[in-house]
Amino acid sequence: MLRLNLSIDPQWLDLGHGVRLFVEPLTTAIMLAARSDPAIVAAATDTETSASNDDLARIVAKAVARIVVKDWDGVGDEDGKPLPLTPEGIDALLELWPIFEAFQTKYIAGGLILDAEKNA
Repeated sequence: MLRLNLSIDPQWLDLGHGVRLFVEPLTTAIMLAARSDPAIVAAATDTETSASNDDLARIVAKAVARIVVKDWDGVGDEDGKPLPLTPEGIDALLELWPIFEAFQTKYIAGGLILDAEKNA
């Protein structure tokens, strides 16, 4: 049985290392909107330098995050001063491997893959 979470309210997503993102639920509309991101379009249409699966995963994660992240906690500058949320900040955050991997696993994959143990 598939269990649907019909909540449309954003929720905090813990990515570890003291970082949390306040994200909207992942929906089909968000994934479709991300497809029109210029970086995704460029990667999909560039026949000379085809992007690897890893590159595409990084590009998609950033595009989705720029749409769904509404706030963050635990992100600061080199002096520990909290940074304001910006698209450039989201991109920089997702360049950190442990943060990218947690976002992929807990948010992107969690929205795309049905967990057989929990949904069967």
